[in-house]
Parts: sequence; C-alpha cells; structure tokens
Amino acid sequence: MAFATRTFARTLRTAARPALSAAPRVAYRQSGRFYSSEANAKSSGGLLKWFLLGGGAAGVGGYALFQSGGDATPKAFKPKFDDYQAVYNEIANRLEEKDDYDDGSYGPVLLRLAWHASGTYDKETNTGGSNGATMRFSPEADHGANAGLKAARDFLEPVKAKFPWITYSDLWILGGVCAIQEMMGPSIPYRAGRQDRDVAACTPDGRLPDAAQAHDHLRNIFYRMGFNDQEIVALAGAHALGRCHTDRSGYSGPWTFSPTVLTNDYFKLLVEEKWQWKKWNGPKQYEDKKTQTLMMLPADMALIQDKKFKEWVVKYAKDNDLFFKDFSAVCTKLFELGVPFAEGTERWVFKPVNA
Repeated sequence: MAFATRTFARTLRTAARPALSAAPRVAYRQSGRFYSSEANAKSSGGLLKWFLLGGGAAGVGGYALFQSGGDATPKAFKPKFDDYQAVYNEIANRLEEKDDYDDGSYGPVLLRLAWHASGTYDKETNTGGSNGATMRFSPEADHGANAGLKAARDFLEPVKAKFPWITYSDLWILGGVCAIQEMMGPSIPYRAGRQDRDVAACTPDGRLPDAAQAHDHLRNIFYRMGFNDQEIVALAGAHALGRCHTDRSGYSGPWTFSPTVLTNDYFKLLVEEKWQWKKWNGPKQYEDKKTQTLMMLPADMALIQDKKFKEWVVKYAKDNDLFFKDFSAVCTKLFELGVPFAEGTERWVFKPVNA
C-alpha cells in the first residue's frame, strides 16, 4: 500500500494532477514562484573542520562552533542560508527512504511535529510555541495529542547529528517547511533563531485541538494562539496530508486519496462528498459514503457545520491558489509563534529538492 501510494505521489510530481487537484509544481514556477537561491546548496563536509564547544549562540543549537585557521583567534561559526539549505536537502533526500512507513513518506508526520511544537503557544502568557522543542521531554512528549510523534523526532536525530549546530527547535520547524514544499505545497518562508529549552518550559496538556470537539473548542484553542476564523480553516488544510492511526489517536484512515501530496482536495471532499458515521469499534468519526475509505473527524465536520468557517471552506475548495497563498501565510505565522527573533533576522525560502 505504501509503495503504491508513493508511486502515485511521484507520478503526480511529473504529470498533471487528477481533476480535483491543482497543477504540478512546474506550473507554479512558470507562473511566478521564486526561490531565494537557485544555486546548489554547498556541502556540509566543511563542518569536519569545526570544533564543538559549549555555548549558547542563537540559531546554532546551543553550541559555539569555531574554525581554527591561520589566525590565533578562533572565529565563531555563524550558519548562513547555504548551511540551512544543506539541512533542508538532507531532510528532503530522506523523506521517502522507507516504503513501509505509512504511505511511503515521513512528510506528513514531520509537518505534524512542527505544528504541534508550535501550537502550544499562549499569547496571554507568551509561553509555548516553537521556541524550545520541549516535546523532547516528559510530560509534553506523552501528551495524548503528541502520540506517534516520536517517529518524527527519531527521524530527525541523524540530521541533528550531521548538523550539530542547528537547534532542535529550528530543526523541527525546518522539517515541517521541507515536508510542505516537498509534498508539492507552497513555499514557506523560514527564519532561524529558535533556542532549545529544558523540561521546566514544558507546556501543560490541553493546548492542542481535540479532534472530537466542535467549533467552540476550535475557536478557544486557536484564538488563544492569535488566529482568526479564516486562519483556522486555512491551517485545517494540512489534513490533506497524512492519516490517523488506531494506535496513536484511536482514529483510522486518510482524509484524502493522495495523503503525500498537498492540494485543496480536503476542502473539496468536505463540501462535495456525502459523509456518514463510521460503524466500528472505535471513537466517533465519519467515512465517505461512496468508497468508505476516507475519513473525517468531528472537528473537521465542524468546519462545514459552522457558517463562518464554511464560507472559507467553500472558497478554498474552489481556488487552490488562494488556499496555497493563505496556507503559506498562516504556516509562517504558526511556526514563528513565541520566537524572540533577533532584530533584522532574514526570512529565507529554500529550493525544493524533489520538485
């Protein structure tokens, strides 16, 4: 199943998408999309020349890396765009290593890791958010909403070992950015500068959405972070990717027929398909009447049961370009929640690898 799904996803990268999907990435390039650099990322082999010392420099993983050259005074290593592009490339080249993982790609679970690391933010207390990577520790790692994310954290460990200068906080978000772009989604501008924190900064349980709840709950969760109704719906479009697992959330199945390719099909399916309660020995969820292979959660259905939410669902169902534009903007906002970036920190857009 995973091999077939991955083959299908690769076919979409080189051919036109199905009728319910948008044009392939090359069309977006031709219509004006651009990247910060078209040059190949530089090799990270030069890092073998660096010595690892204790320290706390922003954006370099809590380490200070020094190069010993002809000068007697060591020079601090300050990663640049090409260094982060090299990390991006490493992640991208490993996304589809294992045919037996889900639908053949780690992309969806990496996006979920980035989202759950960021979605703990509380604007009133300025706690949580992507600055910290506190899901490395219990109890946050054991929160119900984070079930299964050990797979994503473990996937990124070899990348962290190869590029020790990057913080876990920056790495997890970069993994989410990479996942979106490599799964044919829009470009997501990225800023580095997150600092890892210790267990004392872990956030309390209950800050992430509960899939069994309705629109009032969604607003309480997302308003706390600083999002409005339009942004809530745009973020929900991430459900075009991945699937639920009975051994994690208790739910089962994918939202769309192409769970490793980002499109607006999630919204199209919400408004165009007929949905019914799934008859099974599990939590309440919906299945499509036609094939009984897709699923929607109660929180998904709340988006078309609420009048204000549904307005945006319909707009995104009709216009993939609009969805991509708004999804890029809201992901950029999500991934930067609670991060005290240094003044003048530049946003970068990375060149996709498997476009």
